Amino acid sequence: MSTQHVIWDDALIQKYNYSGPRYTSYPTALEFSESFGYPQFLHATQQYPQRPLSLYVHIPFCHKLCYYCACNKIVTRQRHKAEEYLGYLEKEIQQQAKLFAGRTVSQLHWGGGTPTYLSHEQIARLMTMLKTHFHFAEEGEFSIEIDPREITLDTLDVLKQVGFNRISLGVQDFDKRVQEVVNREQDNDFIRAMIQRAKQLGFRSTNLDLIYGLPLQTRESFRHTLEQIVALQPDRLSVFNYAHLPSRFAGQHKIKEELLPSPAEKLAMLQETIEYLTAQGYLYIGMDHFAKPDDELAQAQRDGVLHRNFQGYTTQGDCDLLGLGVSAISMLGDAYSQNQKELQVYYEQVTQLGHAQWKGCALERDDLIRRDLIKALICNFTLDPQQLEAQYGISFADYFAEDLKLLQPFVNDGLVVIDNQILRVTATGRLLIRNICMCFDVYLRQKARQQQFSRVI
Repeated sequence: MSTQHVIWDDALIQKYNYSGPRYTSYPTALEFSESFGYPQFLHATQQYPQRPLSLYVHIPFCHKLCYYCACNKIVTRQRHKAEEYLGYLEKEIQQQAKLFAGRTVSQLHWGGGTPTYLSHEQIARLMTMLKTHFHFAEEGEFSIEIDPREITLDTLDVLKQVGFNRISLGVQDFDKRVQEVVNREQDNDFIRAMIQRAKQLGFRSTNLDLIYGLPLQTRESFRHTLEQIVALQPDRLSVFNYAHLPSRFAGQHKIKEELLPSPAEKLAMLQETIEYLTAQGYLYIGMDHFAKPDDELAQAQRDGVLHRNFQGYTTQGDCDLLGLGVSAISMLGDAYSQNQKELQVYYEQVTQLGHAQWKGCALERDDLIRRDLIKALICNFTLDPQQLEAQYGISFADYFAEDLKLLQPFVNDGLVVIDNQILRVTATGRLLIRNICMCFDVYLRQKARQQQFSRVI
């Protein structure tokens, strides 16, 4: 299928630009409950024992607070805290790995916080720990998030040496004034040198993260950043919308609201970003993601097998995902599970029980049906109802009668077309894919919780 173009329609975007989930899962994390305990987690690990394994490891530490950040992190310069954390993480790894004996790890991702907060020795120690307790595929997708500040160029050599083959760099913006006002000053030339070094070392893919909607950003300034970024030719780009929610994220209080671009300016920045990047040969994968046409994400979308999980879009849809570390989320069997979010509670529970499982949810049949539907729409912009009918023994029109009424305005506005029963999101509708998915979200209808989400654009 085509991944190439998006058609901008300002009036429709204004009409539908309300809050909504990002659908890294369905049901979303808001539905997680402490009634889902470790016995349910254990059951989930055994539901599909033949599935390969994807590991997510959360490293919560950061050297400095980036004011915009909404991640679960601990800002500290006390390096011994990372050493202490690895000790507890090892206990958790030892316990949880036993549940997956015989499975092969085909995907690994370290996120945070700042995984490169770890020293070179600690990076090697953690990777050895994982490879000792889990069986890794020879050829897998092994990625890590990198903060280009406070590291040296040879960090890349260490990462390659221990087995990483993909990197993701947090850039956010190349404009020095923007960097200062969000407390994330970095050396742009060092970022260029890192990307060059990654290519020399043979990393399979480099992703750069950018954020639009930050204080002092304008269309012109962000366009200038994009031009510099494209000159570096990264394989993938993630261009996130900054959601200003200081009531939920204390660090955001340090951002003065009067310095934020207006909603109209933000929309214009997004429009120009999409137009510029697609003109430069990148494909709009969906949501915030762009990739070169030969990238595995673009290939997976063309083949209709793109997947989505708590790290965003991925090519590995047939994996069980095990989250390790404080606050990490797992997608195992037909269930989601999250670890304890507070570091001390995480430590205490790992000491007492050997695991940190806190809450989650087991998916009912209706959840599974809707999850498959939402995943098809958000990943591939198309849905064949007959596949759902065959898999679940339902009549699509009857089962989703209420949902299809909610979808009708999108059909009327040309954002979705239904042709020979196939639902297709049009080039205009792709930017509003979250809203289209919301029509099928039964939890959202039951609870008017929209204030807890960021706007879709």
